[in-house]
Amino acid sequence: MQMTAAKAMWLLPFVAPICLWVAWSDLSKMKIPNRAVLALVAVFAIVGLWVFPLPVYLWRWSHLAVLLVLGMLANAAGMMGAGDAKFIAAAAPFVAIEDGGPMMMLLAATIVVALALHSIVRFTALRQLAPNWASWTAGRRFPLGFPLALALVVYLSVPLLG
Repeated sequence: MQMTAAKAMWLLPFVAPICLWVAWSDLSKMKIPNRAVLALVAVFAIVGLWVFPLPVYLWRWSHLAVLLVLGMLANAAGMMGAGDAKFIAAAAPFVAIEDGGPMMMLLAATIVVALALHSIVRFTALRQLAPNWASWTAGRRFPLGFPLALALVVYLSVPLLG
């Protein structure tokens, strides 16, 4: 992975609370707030400037632009919600292009884990811990903000684990 422990140590304290906000909001309301997406972009804009060399920092903004366009197309095709597409774009600058493959595998794993956890809670008495969450009654729609946020936090945490 291209993310180093030093970089992750600077980014994670700012990114993790936003990811928690995104996961909580998507689970409870089936919405990812625009303010959360903008906060993630602001973290990259400010902290990223100190963490990454200037050429890398500037290049990573292209990740946001490309994934925003792809996300808008996926949203228009009904493949994902607009909030999910915007969150993916906002998270993209944090991920090195070289880590695209591992990040996709990590995302696949977090989707499976999140879907399993959500289903276990949804169909058991554990649901009473948050009885009014919109994701319980969303039918076939799944709150992708939960695994997307989890994937970003795990991606930034792995280098810190050694």
